[in-house]
Parts: sequence; structure tokens; C-alpha cells
Amino acid sequence: MTRVLVLTHQRVELPESVKGLTEKDKAPWKTEYDVVTALKKLGHETKLLGGAQELADIRTTLSEWKPNITFNLMEEFRGEGIYVPYVLGYLQLMRQPFTGCNPIGLQLADDKALTKKLLRYHRIPAPDFAVFFRGRKNRRPRRLSFPLIVKSSTEHGSMGIAQASLVTNDEKLAERVEFIHAQLGTDAMAEEYIEGRELYAGVLGNQRLETFPVWEMRFENLAEGAPRIATERIKWDLDYQKKRGIKTGAAKGLPEGTDERVWKLCRRIYRILGLNGYARMDFRLTEDGKLSLLEPNPNPDLAKNEDFARSAKAAGIPYEQLVRRILNLGLRRRLRGR
Repeated sequence: MTRVLVLTHQRVELPESVKGLTEKDKAPWKTEYDVVTALKKLGHETKLLGGAQELADIRTTLSEWKPNITFNLMEEFRGEGIYVPYVLGYLQLMRQPFTGCNPIGLQLADDKALTKKLLRYHRIPAPDFAVFFRGRKNRRPRRLSFPLIVKSSTEHGSMGIAQASLVTNDEKLAERVEFIHAQLGTDAMAEEYIEGRELYAGVLGNQRLETFPVWEMRFENLAEGAPRIATERIKWDLDYQKKRGIKTGAAKGLPEGTDERVWKLCRRIYRILGLNGYARMDFRLTEDGKLSLLEPNPNPDLAKNEDFARSAKAAGIPYEQLVRRILNLGLRRRLRGR
């Protein structure tokens, strides 16, 4: 039996059963519940540590409980996503195996501008962009033409992205940049808006990589003229998803050879960024068949009914097996390190 410490960013009390609960009821803790339930079904002993504010809290649990591995579900530490790689670095110093991406790969992917610069060097197709720093006088580079999408340069999960994030002139650009600076407290990034289909693809592995079927977000009932972008509301508001017909599933009717091109790009990006464990890559596909990387997402949402697990199931990997493979990837990475 493996002792698995499930590490998450929030304090949560998991119920014994979800019978009678709605999706909205389960939303705040569904990932933790699904992972812990799967680990128990696999016969592992589990302990949930949520909401730690000090590394000492983690160290005490490691010392007293002595887990064989930590299953990392942290999205933030002390309220900041950029601190998670430092927690993982601490686990490395403690010689504690953990699941998912390594701290260097995760930190690189968190810095969207640096990631795009590195991928541009390797000729990975991606939208042109510019960073607008806090506390500086910023101007749009002439090479960057409208329309543009304005987002945080470090936050993920579509945080701060709304319909107003799509701007068509310098005045709206300045307003949205100021909004990101003030509301999120991060630098802002403006990148070229690419009209097209929103595609996702999952990757699993350390050295030997497996890619999952190409997934797509479909926008079936948006307001007339609304841009087809994955806003914060579209990603996380279940009622809004239902109202606007936001659905995800296996991509259908793709141009011939698109799947193979997506999978090849996924493997290249994964290796360029030094990722491991598991990740999801987000793309746009234009009408003329051009692919463009929007973002790499190491450690994507692992809830049973979310896109990564659903695409894994479509590849013939049921949920418990997926959790087991992620667990084993973390253990094997540590053994190689020794």
C-alpha cells in the first residue's frame, strides 16, 4: 500500500458521498474529491492537506505521516499561483516525490511572456504579443495590430478575461491594461486575436509521451457579435455555460492531418519547456487550417468530468487508471533522480 499525501491550496472537508449533490454543490472541491476517491479505490492510504500557509506545515506532515509520494493539486500558495513552483522545489529538497510538473517547467509556463519568447525561438506558431508592465508608461508596438486580447501575464484559468478583453483601439487597450494592473496586480499581456476553433490536447508522460484525442470548446448560443473566447465566466460559471451552450468534447470534422499536427506540436512544446507528468495544450485553428498555440497548461484540472480526464477516457484510459499512471510517473521520476 502506498501512502499518498494529497496537497491542495484550499481548506476543504470532503463528504463521504456526493449522492444528492448538484454539480454546483460539488464545484469547489470536485477535483480533490475525485482524486482522493480514485486513490482509495486503487487501495492507497490517503491524507488530505489543504490550505497550508507555511512550509513548516508541510514539513510537519511529511515528518509525522511519512508519505511515499505527494499528489500535487495546488493551484496557489498564500493566494499566489506563482509561489507553487517554490513549494515543489521545497519538496525536492526534502527528497519527497510528487506528481505532475517539475518546479522549473511549471515556473516557466507560468511566465507567459518568457514561454512565448522561448517557443518563438523554436518556431512554434503562436500569436504575436507585447507585455505592458506595471508602473511604467507603455505604448503598443507598431508591429502589433488590432484586434488584441488583453490578459494577465502570469495568471491562468482565464482569470481577468471577459468580453471586454477583446480590444480594437488604443483607448480600449489602455483601459483594459489598467484593469489588469489594478484588479489582478500583475503585468498585462496583449496578444493578437486569432479567429477560429478552440482546440485542446492532453499530454501524459515524462520521457515517453502519450497524447490524447483532440478536444474542442464549442460556443453554440453566444450573444450576436460576441467573440468566441474562453472568458473567466465561460470557464467557471455553470449556469452561464448552460445558458450560452458552452460545450466541450472530441473535435469533429477537422481538416485532414490536423490531429497529427496537433500531437506533434504538443510533444515538441512539452519537451522544449521541460515539462513532465501531465499537461494540456490550448490551440486556435483558423479557417485556412493554420494552428497557433495559445497556452501550455501543466497540471490542468484533474476532476473526473473535466476535459483532461474525459479526453484520457476517450483514449482508453479510465479515470482510476489515469490517476494511477500520474502517481507512477511521479514515483518513477524520483527513482531516476536517485
